[in-house]
Amino acid sequence: MVNTLNTYLRKIPTWVLYVLGAAYPVWLLYQGLTGGLGVDPVKVMEHALGERALQLLILGLAVTPLRQRVGLNLMKFRRAIGVIAFFYVFAHLLVWLVLDVQILSQVWADILKRPYLTIGMAGFLVMIPLAVTSNNWSVRKLGPTWRRLHKLTYAACLLGGVHFVWLVKGFQLEPLIYLGLIVGLLAMRLPKSSKRMAGVQKA
Repeated sequence: MVNTLNTYLRKIPTWVLYVLGAAYPVWLLYQGLTGGLGVDPVKVMEHALGERALQLLILGLAVTPLRQRVGLNLMKFRRAIGVIAFFYVFAHLLVWLVLDVQILSQVWADILKRPYLTIGMAGFLVMIPLAVTSNNWSVRKLGPTWRRLHKLTYAACLLGGVHFVWLVKGFQLEPLIYLGLIVGLLAMRLPKSSKRMAGVQKA
């Protein structure tokens, strides 16, 4: 079953993901302009883009465990998943800045005053070098440093999860599930890291 699925996945070109990823915000905007997002389309767009970005970050984090533990190989799509996630975070930020807050002089004050905004902005800043270096030229130019740099993905995912939990009002299960998934996926990497550290210490 998994081998059959992997065979089909190998036939799908990566550009299909980029096209689908670009189409989603356009569809949201169309829905907002035509009244399909309810009485507060800006908030719906803002939330939808942020949540989709977090889901993609979690999917990107799950690529390696899925391959190692289930045999499902999504490695060829991992870069596209990360780039689209950044694009959604950027669009989420733009909707908040331009359509929600609108008073740009108030933005910096809000970021400093509201912890969930501080954490969200930190997550966005962490993702910028990841997005900028998500290309073959950077992989060749940076060499082993590229792999170390892209471990910032772990921080971006964690910050995104905490941002969502802190953002919602009252007890809501969905943000906690996302944060739990992130913590669980990160925890899967700990034994391997511990073994590596133990080997270094023995040497």
